[in-house]
Amino acid sequence: MNLTLKRSLFISLLTLIALLLHGCGYNTFQTTDEQVKADWAEVLNQYQRRADLIPNLVATVQGYATQEKEVLTQITEARSRVGSMQATPELINDPEAFKKYIAAQNELKGSLSRLMVVSENYPALKSDQNFRDLSAQLEGTENRITVARNRYIKAVQEYNLSVRTFPNNLTAMIFGYKAKPNFTVENEAVIAKPPTVQFNNPK
Repeated sequence: MNLTLKRSLFISLLTLIALLLHGCGYNTFQTTDEQVKADWAEVLNQYQRRADLIPNLVATVQGYATQEKEVLTQITEARSRVGSMQATPELINDPEAFKKYIAAQNELKGSLSRLMVVSENYPALKSDQNFRDLSAQLEGTENRITVARNRYIKAVQEYNLSVRTFPNNLTAMIFGYKAKPNFTVENEAVIAKPPTVQFNNPK
């Protein structure tokens, strides 16, 4: 077999492999997996943005509502628990770790909501400009979290559909692609609405 024939056969073999990989969804997995990672990174970015607002928010509330120690402690501890978790890109490949992380984020959000309810009892706090600015930033961040989370949900749905449907599921088994965890109905019930941070003008 001469060299030219060998090269032709090699090129033909590579072309065939490329066509087979394309037809069985390999390229789709590459694209959708990268999209899921990018969308998850944005969710984490917005979660971090929220966490960064909390110390100043707590300090401001504490200046007017020192007797609300329990609520302030709860939100501080919830933030600490979230911060102690390793929110790496690999988290989306571990359903149990993902579930625990989202539960901790939901707990933090619940604590924030309670803090906002408490603030309604302190007119001086509600009229504090720093508190109003922080509250507006928090509301904007919660909206960004909602947008980022929805994008992640859609990206995971597309990826998981590829993993579970024929013939792509065969490729998934060969290359080790597995379905990724997503937000559950329970998650959505908790995080569907941002904390209430709109205030009436103080009298």
